Amino acid sequence: MPHKGVYLLPNMITTVSMFFGFLSMIWATQQRLEAAGVAILIAALMDGLDGKVARLTNTASAFGVQYDSLADLVAFGLAPALLLWEWQLKSFGRLGIACAFVFAACGALRLARFNVTTGATGKRFFIGLPIPAAGCTVVTFLYFSAMLPEVLQQATPHATLALTVIAGVLMVTSIRYFSFKEYDFLRAHPITTMLAFLFLLTLVVTQPRIWAFPMCAVYIVGGLVYTFVILPRRNKQLLRTLAPIGD
Repeated sequence: MPHKGVYLLPNMITTVSMFFGFLSMIWATQQRLEAAGVAILIAALMDGLDGKVARLTNTASAFGVQYDSLADLVAFGLAPALLLWEWQLKSFGRLGIACAFVFAACGALRLARFNVTTGATGKRFFIGLPIPAAGCTVVTFLYFSAMLPEVLQQATPHATLALTVIAGVLMVTSIRYFSFKEYDFLRAHPITTMLAFLFLLTLVVTQPRIWAFPMCAVYIVGGLVYTFVILPRRNKQLLRTLAPIGD
């Protein structure tokens, strides 16, 4: 039986994640926008660690699941919404407030749905864009937009407005996103997986401002392609396989 201190470890990591989300909101109100974005990205790293630690130490609990969701709402729902407001959305007035709230509210709905359906869905896919992915997407856009040509930067406010709403709505859809919790494909192709990982790591380390957002965008588009292109084709092939020979 694990020691009580082991049970506390995942929740302590979750608390650190929530702290960085809270810190991001403070920095955003002080116009330290890039620092606020970094705080959210650190929170995402902590969020990835707490679940791994809980599974490795066999200390996952219902309390931990609920606490993790509350921390996620702060770090990846409220903090990005406030950051987006302070960065670009305040120039739109009430419309900006509405779009920022849509993002935060959809994040809360996403987490609530996840908590009540986690036992009824498989581990291979998330249903709807995960809130950490949504938060990281809008945050990395802050850095990516600064690298764009000056002509394109003029469209940044409207692009931010659209991205805020799109990322929010995707969280409450039924689009399937790979969860990386099951590793059958990765284990079946270890060399390819390692090479791809090294390539992506090199891109992010060398030019994080340029490559972080496109990678988030690829993840989002990948879910759309799988749900609306690949999955329907697989279902049609399955129906043909199961159809009686005489039909």
